[in-house]
Amino acid sequence: MAEERYPIMKSEADWKRLLTPAQFQVLRQAGTEPAGTSPLNKEHRQGRFVCAGCNTPLYSSKTKFESGTGWPSFYQPIDPRVIQTKTDRSYFMVRTEVLCATCGGHLGHVFPDGPKPTGLRYCMNGLALKFVPGQA
Repeated sequence: MAEERYPIMKSEADWKRLLTPAQFQVLRQAGTEPAGTSPLNKEHRQGRFVCAGCNTPLYSSKTKFESGTGWPSFYQPIDPRVIQTKTDRSYFMVRTEVLCATCGGHLGHVFPDGPKPTGLRYCMNGLALKFVPGQA
């Protein structure tokens, strides 16, 4: 299978220099942070959640909701073009993985049990995101 190409491509060494070890494990190795550990769970100010790898705006605070799962959750991205999805068959499950469309970083998964208007729950790793206060 051919390697995925993204607008921002970096070597593994460059990603390791840019990210913390925990961010690298999530964004570049499709890891998952422990539930309930992200400070972004308690972030309720107006603003945007951007990719921790490339700063692409991904989610607005207007679409964040309390899912009770232990991870920051949103019902839709800022624009559908800022993310990509693919089937994830790891851990003997079939899920839909969510990736940053700019750098290919693993963000989390999307599930069909969210609130209206989309009915979706984008369950994101807080380590994959940074919060930028201001315009939502």
